[in-house]
Amino acid sequence: MATDTATSRTESTLDADWQAGVVAGAVAAVVMGAMMVVQMRPVLEVAIPSMYTLMGGAAGFSIHVAHGAVLGVAFAGVAGVVDLDSTPKSLGLGVGYGIVLWVVLAVLVMPVWLSAVGSPANPPLPNVSTTSLVGHIVYGAALGVAYPAVERVF
Repeated sequence: MATDTATSRTESTLDADWQAGVVAGAVAAVVMGAMMVVQMRPVLEVAIPSMYTLMGGAAGFSIHVAHGAVLGVAFAGVAGVVDLDSTPKSLGLGVGYGIVLWVVLAVLVMPVWLSAVGSPANPPLPNVSTTSLVGHIVYGAALGVAYPAVERVF
């Protein structure tokens, strides 16, 4: 007498949220990074790499994209809490998120960090720059649009 054993496999969709956050965050960081190459090249070539005692534009751009990917995961967490159900809502959340990132990270944290590591590109505290604000809004908007599109793929 033969015995059949049934097995079931449960696929988790929880990973899809953070994976979409990584991809969308990296894409948004590339978009913002392209703006930075044109408008804020010294930030990419000196300030960002010197946070990690590195130098050069390639290091700065790579670090910037890595930061964007990590911040995309945090966005995915926020998006999960507020239960986004449309791309326009995600766009709005992304723009707000970009503004918060600018205030916390660019205006406050980055000058302290650069001062702590003795960077030659140490900006004043607070580091208020409208160009940086626009860049962070663009990052947030790109993230807000990309996140639901990428999430559907996963």
